Amino acid sequence: MNKEQKLKNIVKERYAKIAEQGKAENAASCCGATTPSNKVYNIMMDDYSETSGYVADADLGLGCGLPTEFALIKKGDTVIDLGSGAGNDCFVARHEVGLEGKVIGIDFTPIMIEKARTNAEKLGFNNVEFREGDIDNMPVNNDTADVIVSNCVLNLVPNKEKVIAEIHRVLKPGGHFSISDVVLEGQLPEALKQDAEMYAGCIAGAIQKKDYLKLIEDQGFQNIKIQKEKAISIPEDILEKYLPEEEMHAFNNKGAGIYSITVYAEKAGTQQEKPKLKFSELQNGSTCTPNSGCC
Repeated sequence: MNKEQKLKNIVKERYAKIAEQGKAENAASCCGATTPSNKVYNIMMDDYSETSGYVADADLGLGCGLPTEFALIKKGDTVIDLGSGAGNDCFVARHEVGLEGKVIGIDFTPIMIEKARTNAEKLGFNNVEFREGDIDNMPVNNDTADVIVSNCVLNLVPNKEKVIAEIHRVLKPGGHFSISDVVLEGQLPEALKQDAEMYAGCIAGAIQKKDYLKLIEDQGFQNIKIQKEKAISIPEDILEKYLPEEEMHAFNNKGAGIYSITVYAEKAGTQQEKPKLKFSELQNGSTCTPNSGCC
């Protein structure tokens, strides 16, 4: 078994357990994978509770952003959610697409698919479906989606270039994505980079911010924008389980910056032709908000 498959198996095994944990436990840890902090209630997730279409039973507290808030979803759209979990972002997207639209959730953890389908059936949502599969080899035909969303999932996939290529494949010409994920600026301590819990916890598998954006541009996406960015701090009562005190203090003072970013980008095509924003123009960290008109 190669390293890539071993990492996938670690994530699948961990998330089968995380699916059975409570939202509060997941929110107070690194994506539900580490021991919860006693000092910080919420490490990564954003609050969905005021979002239209929100279903509390589907919110496992595992995200690091609100991609559906920024995704410019329209009535009648087909939306795909990568790493759909118990269905949280799918149900928010369903509210936006209306009865004439369709939402597809993809997840490779069987218990997550089961939870999501149970939630959809309980709510009578006939235009939301959940497919079991890898997001680097999606069970979806070419040119299917108007919009793709994802919340804190790409960092869990070893081959991120392949995932981004798959996103490009399944988007319709002129379609777009809005994806929230964890990225780095600077290097993590070796103990964090090599730890399985920190990989499943959305930290060790994160890559450098500039490399993440470059991968998106290299796949041919255009009008790339950072819609939201926030720093993530790992509480000391979690860090001390991995790092000696001296190294922990050095990491807190001079260590890597860990960030959640929500990135928007478009596939070239006839639906929305706009001038291409180059990667070099992102170096100053251009940012927009849902109501600013820049997206």
